[in-house]
Amino acid sequence: MNTISCKLETLTKTLPEKEACMKKLALLTFLVLALATGAFAQGRGRGGGVGGGRGSGGGPPTGAGPDRGLGNASSRSGGRSDDGLSNASTKSNGRSDDGLDRARRASSNMRKADDDLNGHPGVPRALHTNANDLRAGYQSALATNPDLTFGNYVSATRLGQNLNRRFPNITRDAILSGLASGRSLGQTLQDLGLSSDESKQARKQAEAEIKAARKNN
Repeated sequence: MNTISCKLETLTKTLPEKEACMKKLALLTFLVLALATGAFAQGRGRGGGVGGGRGSGGGPPTGAGPDRGLGNASSRSGGRSDDGLSNASTKSNGRSDDGLDRARRASSNMRKADDDLNGHPGVPRALHTNANDLRAGYQSALATNPDLTFGNYVSATRLGQNLNRRFPNITRDAILSGLASGRSLGQTLQDLGLSSDESKQARKQAEAEIKAARKNN
């Protein structure tokens, strides 16, 4: 009402009075705009806070291993990352595919090893080491031979410990090298100088010791 009255009065008032009335109108308009702007900004701030809270939840991203993030990259890039992988595979004659496949196999074997170590804590003790060192050694061996099973790594470790004193050339690394070339444990031991019977007896002893260690939790 005061605003309407002020507008009507401006028609009849003198120039100084009209100017005073117009200043009041300008001030009132400024206050209304300021209040509206503040309310709008506060509403956006609350909305952003909720979104930020949800987005900053704890915990690692879903998925693990060498494939983690490839799906998101493909979606966010409109498939361009898939095109890039395809081009890389073509230009490298498939070597990039081979590398990714090796990483997948190694990652899968590493997860199985973790499960084995968690379920059989007696195995590292029987090998005169601890779980962390045994795991690290296996992870390093997977870089050379991604198909190496944890069971064969444990066997190679035990065989090296049992045989190295009598046969200095038989070490865990030498056995792992034979396995990486595609030879079996028995074949590798014979390649390193054991007879067929000696190889069989050495593997039988190592298997028995490892089996006992798995039961000793």
